[in-house]
Amino acid sequence: MTHQPRKRFGQNFLHDPGVIRRIVDSIHPRPGDHLVEIGPGQGALTRPLLEACGRLDVVELDRDLIAPLQQQLADVGELQVHQADALRFDFCALQPENGPLLRVVGNLPYNISTPLLFHLMSQAACIEDMHFMLQKEVVQRIVAAPGSKSYGRLTVMLAYHCEAEMLFTVGSGAFFPAPKVDSAIVRLRPHRQPPVEVHDPALFAQLVAQAFSQRRKTLRNNLKGWLSAEAIAALDINPGIRAERLGLDQFARLSNALQQPAPASKM
Repeated sequence: MTHQPRKRFGQNFLHDPGVIRRIVDSIHPRPGDHLVEIGPGQGALTRPLLEACGRLDVVELDRDLIAPLQQQLADVGELQVHQADALRFDFCALQPENGPLLRVVGNLPYNISTPLLFHLMSQAACIEDMHFMLQKEVVQRIVAAPGSKSYGRLTVMLAYHCEAEMLFTVGSGAFFPAPKVDSAIVRLRPHRQPPVEVHDPALFAQLVAQAFSQRRKTLRNNLKGWLSAEAIAALDINPGIRAERLGLDQFARLSNALQQPAPASKM
């Protein structure tokens, strides 16, 4: 397949056979799995996944890639192509009633990876697991521990929704064109029950965003107008520390202490 990678779609095509094999082994696709691939591109992962499962849904935005992909894989299995923007796609609509949960995979465009992860978290109820190639720095943020420089809003929100594991890194030479950064594979498994009790998930998300709105400021400053320093201290949380020092359970306590919707953030 000959296709000029398009920068506006964030296209970097995977071509290294060893890396492809390692990713597929990590996914461990099985007959009967309901796999969904985001951004199949030129089919580097699509073919081995389709060979393993016999059926595969793919979501591809670039119309010019669809016909060559269908032609290339016509004799491999049942390939269902959805020409759509993954950021707006209803993934749960792919799951038939009483059907298996979705297993979502993909080499995600780096320019939309964070909003796409948040979009998928909103549909986590129909997803068994996710395996994604992301910018290494983003994966490090996802799996970061409290107190580290990488720890932030993305870490906390994904920890609320799923268990995350960084599997291995991938050098830029595995792609065409080669990106300027290294990549990594992450495995995300949605929690069937949240690990902490949150009374209002939407309010929790707003509070976490506000707490990290100015990273160098303390909770006392960032949550001004939301919770007083006295109210924060009453939760056994030091109002003089930064948000990056808090664990998931402490963010849940702060959120649950709010009795009414907080004012809109002035970010």
